[in-house]
Formats: sequence, C-alpha cells, structure tokens
Amino acid sequence: MNRTDITFDSAGISLAGHLYLPSSDAAAPLPAVVVGHPGTGVKEQTAGTYAAHLAEQGFVTLAFDAAYQGESGGLPRGLEDPAHRIEDLKAAVSYLATRPEVDAGRIGMLGICASGGYGIAATAGDHRVRALATVSGVDVGRQFREGADGSQPPAVVQGMLDAAAAARTAEARGEGTGMFPVFPETAEEARALGGRHGFEGFEYYRTERGAHPRSAKEFTWSSVDRIATSDQFRFVGLIAPRPLLVIQGTEAVTRHMGTLAFAEAHEPKELHWVEGASHVDLYDRPEFVGPVVEKLTGFFAQELAAA
Repeated sequence: MNRTDITFDSAGISLAGHLYLPSSDAAAPLPAVVVGHPGTGVKEQTAGTYAAHLAEQGFVTLAFDAAYQGESGGLPRGLEDPAHRIEDLKAAVSYLATRPEVDAGRIGMLGICASGGYGIAATAGDHRVRALATVSGVDVGRQFREGADGSQPPAVVQGMLDAAAAARTAEARGEGTGMFPVFPETAEEARALGGRHGFEGFEYYRTERGAHPRSAKEFTWSSVDRIATSDQFRFVGLIAPRPLLVIQGTEAVTRHMGTLAFAEAHEPKELHWVEGASHVDLYDRPEFVGPVVEKLTGFFAQELAAA
C-alpha cells in the first residue's frame, strides 16, 4: 500500500488529500472508495485509518480534509458548512474518476460520524457513487437541534442561534470572525457535559489517543445556523437501488440516528451492529476496527465488483 499527497478542487477551494494505492501488483483499473472524516477530524485520523486498511484489501482510497479545515483551503478557517461538506465528497468522487488507477464505474463511499450523514446526502444526489457505507453515522443538523442522544432541550439550539446571529452582525461591523470551542477544556468538564460520549470525543481529539494538531478545535459561529437548518438524512430514499450498509456500535449514544436513516432507506440495505462498541470506539479501537474493516471489505468487494 502506497500513500501519496494530492490536491483537488471543490467549488473553487483546493482540498488536500491522501491517495492510498494497493500494492503495485494489483491490476488496474481498480474499485475505489472515498472516505469522509468526522466533524472536527482530519485525514490523518480515523478517515486515514480506514482508507489505509481498505487499500490493503485492494481498493484505491482517498481521505481528505474538508474545505476550511486541516490542510485544505478556504476562509474563514474553522467553518463547518454542510452544503460544502457534501460538495467536497462529490468533488472527491470526481477526482477519483479521473485517476488512471481507478475504474470510474466502481466508486463507493464510506462516511464516518458526520460524514455518514454527509455521505448519505452526497450519494443520494450523485449516481456515480455505486455503494455507500456509514460507520457511527450521524446527521449533524439533528445532533445540533436535539443533542447526540436526542434529549437536548430546544432552548439550547435557540441560544446557539442567538449567538450565531450576534456573531454575524459583529463580523459585518468589522469586528472579526466569531469562534466557539468544540471541546471543553478538561476531561472532567467533557464528562460532566456529555457523559461517556462527551468524554470519549474529548479523549480521542484532545489526548494522545487520537489528537492531531490540525484537527478543528474551534468552529465559526456562522457554522451554527448552517448546521442547525440542515437535514442530511432527508433524501436517504434516493440512494436505492444502490446498496447501503449502516454500521453502528451497540453502545453508541448516537445509534438511534443510524437506525433512523436505515428505517427511511429502501432496499438493498443492511444494518450491522458491533457488539459492545461505542460511537468513538469505531474510530480507532483495534478490536472493533478490524472486524468493521472486514465487513466493509466484503460489502465493497461485492457491490463494486466488475460488471
């Protein structure tokens, strides 16, 4: 497996990616998989982990940083724009379709966490994607509105929208781009505010477990209204008759979102449970990632088989 640094265009913004190629004795053109990273993540974290594993199984894979984040271009830095995140995934498909190593008729997509939702929206509208899999997939719009577990009081998002509106006005007055921290300052705060799910997110992104210097630590306040009014699962029914694989941990706080997307999707579809795994466990824990990669390999091998 070989990794190459590449760039490609997404609606006028240059995105930085890692292209993973199987061993040189693999016969081209090959099936390929776009791998989308979680919200706040970068290509060097869980997206790169899965991209590398799938390349070892014979797929050309592409992990990349979203626009406005990581090594990719775009201003303001730290903007999370669902519409552009979806466009980024489609641009990644376009890039792979131009590679001589890739069979453009055999491109799949893997979305992890937020990119699970973005991947649903991208695949629904892009018939070049022949198969979609999600791992710990969420609809970030729903998560902002209702919380990770669905129990967030409505006043929380209304308060965030008030702050976003004030930040937009301040920016128009020349007072700079308003930012808010994505994670609490300490593990204790993360556990108090978000329970196990909040702590595991903090542990992955802010400790040696999975931290990367370029992962997003702050988002712009102008991200909030974009996210809160988005609905990544709305058109999941348009994916059929292309296949959908939804992978969720049985202990994931967000598992209800995976089951919701699955219920609204049409056949062919499969919901695969990983016993004992939380949402973040599926990012990097070898005892869970290994079996998930095996499941993904079988899925993409079958659904991206040569015509």
